[in-house]
Amino acid sequence: MEQLWAPWRMTYLECKDKDAGDCCVFCIRDRVDEDPQRLVLFRGRHAFVIMNKYPYNNGHLLLAPYRHVPDIIDLTDEEMAEMHQMLRLARNVLQEALNPQGFNIGINLGRIAGAGLADHLHMHIVPRWSGDTNFMPVFSEVRVLPQHLDATYALLAPLFQGKNP
Repeated sequence: MEQLWAPWRMTYLECKDKDAGDCCVFCIRDRVDEDPQRLVLFRGRHAFVIMNKYPYNNGHLLLAPYRHVPDIIDLTDEEMAEMHQMLRLARNVLQEALNPQGFNIGINLGRIAGAGLADHLHMHIVPRWSGDTNFMPVFSEVRVLPQHLDATYALLAPLFQGKNP
């Protein structure tokens, strides 16, 4: 099997400074000035919407509470409600911008369930189209995305502005 090198992913695998909060990509409450670089699309009172830097498909978004909690049982009622309101907003924005034919929506609780960042709860919404999976993941273990992350961010960000979840 050939190797595909992605050295920039080490940022997410290594923790340089635990005290600075750099260990968790979802711990961003006070980092509003970094939103475009971090691909944050929308901020609420208790949660936010961010693009997945390693998407399964074009437009793959993540929703997370600001609080660093590992499980849905740790969420307050307000956090839970806002995340679900944001899910509806994200679905509507993705429908308007990308016109997908369906969506995968889910939460992976715990590493064994597939959570890459198991310590900070987050929800996935992945737009889907007929034929969006091809032979590349099967034969080469490579995903082919039709649009650069920056272009997708530029398309989605204005659609989130001024909206309520």
